[in-house]
Amino acid sequence: MIKVLVVDDDPLVRGGLRLMLGGATDVEVVGEAADGAEVSDAVSRLSPDVVLMDVRMPVLDGITATAAVGKRTGGPAPAVVMLTTFDADETVLAALRAGAAGFLLKHTPPEQIVDAVRRAAAGEPVLSPDVARTVIAMAARQGPDPGAAKTRMDLLTERERQVADAVAEGLNNAEIAERLHLSRSSIKATISSALTRLGLTNRIQLAIVAHEAGRT
Repeated sequence: MIKVLVVDDDPLVRGGLRLMLGGATDVEVVGEAADGAEVSDAVSRLSPDVVLMDVRMPVLDGITATAAVGKRTGGPAPAVVMLTTFDADETVLAALRAGAAGFLLKHTPPEQIVDAVRRAAAGEPVLSPDVARTVIAMAARQGPDPGAAKTRMDLLTERERQVADAVAEGLNNAEIAERLHLSRSSIKATISSALTRLGLTNRIQLAIVAHEAGRT
């Protein structure tokens, strides 16, 4: 069962998402929060696998709350999927840099939101490949000196660097496994070890670092 925390300042939106996700037999909404300021406590209490997070909230915005979730100690951080009514590139980029696993518009069809929850829980990015490549490339152009990113990439093992490069190309785990002649479980474990070594929370952040290092 995938446990979900819904975060939005509009109770109608929270209710709609709860109703929508309630139709999936493998998803359970374990709690709600009305502002980003409530998220850290809710995550500690409820241990969700996925957080559906609104971007704009009155006290603490979703991007700041997402960054705080990624810095928590005492257990694995949940995957955060940002929800918003607009799709400005700058907002998407800020969310991904903060550690979001993906980005959805609130008018996304219900079945796609349920699918996004499943993919986020499985560690997959919740962005179309075209959008992911565009945003990651933009992040690399706006990022720090490539030398700093190269220094970080040097912390990885050769296998981890190969997998990071493939992630930056937009390949999924099955495609990476086929390219490197490894099992999917090995690819998943390698991504996890690379994230831990670099202090990152998800594969999109790993792809951004690889792009900033000029490896793709």
